[in-house]
Amino acid sequence: MCFYDMHRFACGDWKWGNFRQHCAKEYRMGETCGMKLVFHTTHLPQKCKICDKVDCKQRKRAAEVDRISRWQREGSRFHASIDKSMEAIANLDNEIRNLNYEMARRRQQIGAQACP
Repeated sequence: MCFYDMHRFACGDWKWGNFRQHCAKEYRMGETCGMKLVFHTTHLPQKCKICDKVDCKQRKRAAEVDRISRWQREGSRFHASIDKSMEAIANLDNEIRNLNYEMARRRQQIGAQACP
C-alpha cells in the first residue's frame, strides 16, 4: 500500500499523480507493492480529457444539426448533404455514448477501489 498523489478534476474524474511514500510491505528500494493509497488530493479546475472529448463532439453535433436545419429551410436541393450529415450525427452520438460509458466505468472503479 504505497502512497501516491491524486489529481481530481472539476468533472469528478481523477488520475494518479506522483509516487510519494513507500509502505511497510515493500522493503526494496525503487519498488512498490502494487497497491495505491492517496497521499494528497489536488483539485484541478479543468475537466478531464474524456469530458473535453465529449464537449468537442457535442459542438460538432450541434454544428451538423444547424447545417441540416439551414439546408432544409433553403429547399430540397441538398438531399445528399443532409443524408451525409445525418450519418455524421449518428456516428457522433455513438462516440458520445461510448465516452459516457467510459466515464461511468471509471467512476464505478473508484467505488470498487475505495472499498477493499
